[in-house]
Amino acid sequence: MIFTAFSKTLSQIGDPRFRRVLLLGIGLAIALLFAATFGVMSLVQWLVGPEATLPLIGPVPWLRNVLAYGTVLMMMVLSVFLMVPVASAMTSIFLDEVADAVEARFYPGLPPVPGLSFWEGVSDSINFLGVMIAANIMALVLYVMLAPAAPFIFWGLNGFLLGREYFTLAAARRLGLAEAKRLRRRHGATIWAAGVLMALPLSVPLVNLVVPILGAATFTHLFHALWQQD
Repeated sequence: MIFTAFSKTLSQIGDPRFRRVLLLGIGLAIALLFAATFGVMSLVQWLVGPEATLPLIGPVPWLRNVLAYGTVLMMMVLSVFLMVPVASAMTSIFLDEVADAVEARFYPGLPPVPGLSFWEGVSDSINFLGVMIAANIMALVLYVMLAPAAPFIFWGLNGFLLGREYFTLAAARRLGLAEAKRLRRRHGATIWAAGVLMALPLSVPLVNLVVPILGAATFTHLFHALWQQD
């Protein structure tokens, strides 16, 4: 079911309506990561100052540039972790457009979408972001204690969280939050597995840029499959 949903998503990349949202999503992801890198680099340069001085060595004019370039490399590594909240934010922004494009092609004849109220959407997104940040901070202890298993912990944890969020939003468009959560609990294992398959490419630089939009489309297909199954 999961791979069928993903193959349908890939088959729609040539659709102009879907491709437009995909390109917007890639552009926004790049902009957010660039803004984060620029912000951290500016902070480092401000802390170091124009003329860094080291004890016993004296002025080190090149240190500022070294730290700036080092910050860029560090942010490229951290982008693996930053793409998780970026993917969550992009879900809230683009899910309706992605889902509309998917449903127009694969599920014609559906009634109009009731959708969520603005405050319901904002409240759910803020709650989820808080849970995601808290869970990943707590997971840092496990990353250190169980270093060889750290990638699997990362994929399992964020696969669960992303699957939960993506499916809930995709389902709540048509069923409302209460029914979406009931359906999510009923098919928790399938949704978790789909979330893990989404978290895997999120940890690959450049590839992770396309994941949020493709993930939104895949979970839209998955919702319809599980809804029909119910």
